[in-house]
Amino acid sequence: MRILIVAPSWVGDTVLAQPMFRLLHERHANLALDVLAPPWTLPLLTRMPEVRRGIVARFGHGELKLNERHRLARELEAEHYDQAIVLPNSLKSALIPLLAKIPVRTGFRGEMRYGLLNDLRTLDKNALPQMAERFAALAYERGKPLPRPLPAPRLVSNKADQEIIINKQILIVDKPIAVFCPGAEYGPAKRWPAEYFGALAKQAAQQGYAVWLVGSPKDAEVGEAIVQASGGACVNLCGKTALDEAIDLIACATVVVTNDSGLMHVAAALDRPMLALYGSSSPAFTPPLSARAKIIKIDIKCSPCFKRECPLKHFKCMRDLTPERVAQNLAALTSSATPE
Repeated sequence: MRILIVAPSWVGDTVLAQPMFRLLHERHANLALDVLAPPWTLPLLTRMPEVRRGIVARFGHGELKLNERHRLARELEAEHYDQAIVLPNSLKSALIPLLAKIPVRTGFRGEMRYGLLNDLRTLDKNALPQMAERFAALAYERGKPLPRPLPAPRLVSNKADQEIIINKQILIVDKPIAVFCPGAEYGPAKRWPAEYFGALAKQAAQQGYAVWLVGSPKDAEVGEAIVQASGGACVNLCGKTALDEAIDLIACATVVVTNDSGLMHVAAALDRPMLALYGSSSPAFTPPLSARAKIIKIDIKCSPCFKRECPLKHFKCMRDLTPERVAQNLAALTSSATPE
């Protein structure tokens, strides 16, 4: 059996697709599972043992690039896939499986995809409230109940790769490590304030932790603000690592404190003890899939709003989530967390 997955564009969503990959392997002996994904998520796929090959899709957000899609489809046609499972809901994401003449093309109804997909499903959001469940349902025939609990996502990180990035960044590892992930690609409404991260970093350092800030180049500026707010109590690694290196750094953590972000799902898939901070988004939809994750949020009327920026300008969902409250939860979490 050969299956092509058309993957989401977000890091976190790609991690949430891994339970589906595992279910497909349970269904099909000797499955060859390939994943078509944007270049920035390919490092995740190399850490998923269920994936035979990651195939780069060099199409930016909103770009049609029909000639390039045709060329890629001709290459994929030679693989003779039995099925394509299309996870994004866009029309463009369903084009390549059709052009590659893949006989079974599975996905949910999206923007004008009639004819592009021939195994078209209707999403019942009440029956499948979580994104990971919606992806996983596509691993089965239409109408088949989804087994629960889902298999947890699990990314691979080995000691040799961890030592390479530790030595490259000249990091101290002779004490417990707290990794903070202060970014959130979707927008500022999902980001705990930098001064709060700084206050927590200062307290963690006083308690004997080495504090590392991990994130993308877009998080480098906020990382510097956290370093300043902490009085230099943490190391800013935001923008200084590739995604695979960030995976290996997070794998070293005794504890992780993170916004609802792609790296939150990475930390969950590495099974790190974690505090997940929620503001404008909802843990009912995209929770970290780990028993070692504790969700911290403020219950106010306007949250979750799912907006990129606070529409009411008060940002209470994050502002009222004080460093003191997070520190108390961190102390409770780390009292039972030990390095592995």
